[in-house]
This record gives sequence, structure tokens and C-alpha cells, in this order.
Amino acid sequence: MFYWLLKFLLVGPFLHFYNRPRAEGVENIPANGAVILAGNHLSFTDWLFTPLMSPRRITYLAKAEYFTTPGLKGRLQKFFFSGTGQYPIDRRGADTAEDALITARTLLEQGRVVGLYPEGTRSPDGRLYKGKTGVARLALETGVPVIPVALTGTDEVCPPGPFKFRRRPVTVRFGKPIDFSRYEDMGGNRFIERSVTDEIMYELMRMSGQEYVDVYAASLKKGVPSGSRPDADRTPESLAS
Repeated sequence: MFYWLLKFLLVGPFLHFYNRPRAEGVENIPANGAVILAGNHLSFTDWLFTPLMSPRRITYLAKAEYFTTPGLKGRLQKFFFSGTGQYPIDRRGADTAEDALITARTLLEQGRVVGLYPEGTRSPDGRLYKGKTGVARLALETGVPVIPVALTGTDEVCPPGPFKFRRRPVTVRFGKPIDFSRYEDMGGNRFIERSVTDEIMYELMRMSGQEYVDVYAASLKKGVPSGSRPDADRTPESLAS
């Protein structure tokens, strides 16, 4: 209930008036049934504008820190994310990645729309970074179609750094569903998972017009060379924002 109140009565009307967001390809979202929305990640506001323009409710897997931060800010965050039906996952290590996948699979089995960010974290500079393979593994294990979602302008609305919320135009593009049934029963193959992930990232690059960088954004932020950890694309960051 809180989700729909935010969308239609509280936050949604303000965003429509202030930013004038535009949606393309809404017809590509099926009216019912499970689907994965795989989006580029430019800003904290991506998970506001995408649900705003989607005719169906989207459930995101959110980092656990949004639910456990102490103080007034933490309580407000927990109320907001819990009230909108988002699910916390722990991103601190590869051992918890399976829990994130189980949660996502359960949601998809319930016929929900699950939103994921293959980059695993927000882009530090507006470019599109290498995708982690969690989304591919999920798609291959469930057989659920993947819809690429490319946002433009959200990094201008709320850029990295101190919080700002600017009046800038935003476009949300929903691509055509990508069917990976040709890889049936090939889940768990790291080469296939990488191929599927790269196909999704190519569509996001094409739809968003972003420059693609073949480096993990999280590694860049931490100053760690890409590929230095063998489990680099098996962490819960591949499923949560």
C-alpha cells in the first residue's frame, strides 16, 4: 500500500511535475508473469524513476545498510525501504551471494518483477561499467526473460557527492525482453554466464548511449585492478544496489 501511495499521491506527482520524466517501450513489460529488469545505475534516484514509469510494481534487492543504519536517518531509511516492499541483502562477502540468489528466485517464482543493477554499484562518472554475472545466473536458472532498462539524466538530477536534487529531464527506456532459452540447462557455466551478461550490457550501452568500460565499477572505486579476485562477479553486489 505504501508503494502505491508514494507512486500516485506522495512522491510520484512531484517527480512528474518537477522533472517531467519520459518513458519509452513501456509496452515491452508484460502485463503479468515474472520478469527481470536489468538497469544501468547512474544515480540514487534510478530506483525512483524506474518504478514511477513502470505499470507494474518492481521489487529491488537493496543493500542491508539501508535497513540497519543507526539513528533517525537509519530509521527513516528502514521505514521507507520496508514500506515499499524492498528486500535487504548482505553484500559483505561472496558467501552471502547464494542467499541473494535464493531471495530473487523466490520473488520470481511468485510472478514478480525484480529489478537488478548488473554493475553492482552506481557509476562514478556516468560511464557504463562491466556487469557482474549474478543477473545472468538468475535468468538462466529461472528461464525468466530479461528486460534492459536504460536511464538517462538521473546523474544530472542527483549527481555523486553531497545530496542535490536538480530539475533535469529524465528518460526511462524499457527494451524488448531478451530470451536466453537457447542456453537452457547451461546455468553454472561461467563462460555462458559472462556471454549472457555481456549481451545485457551491450543492450544497455546501445540504449543509453553511455561509453562502456570493461572494468568493474566497484573495483575502480576501491582502487582494485579488475579481475584481481576470482570471485569478483559472484558477490551479492551483482544483485543489489
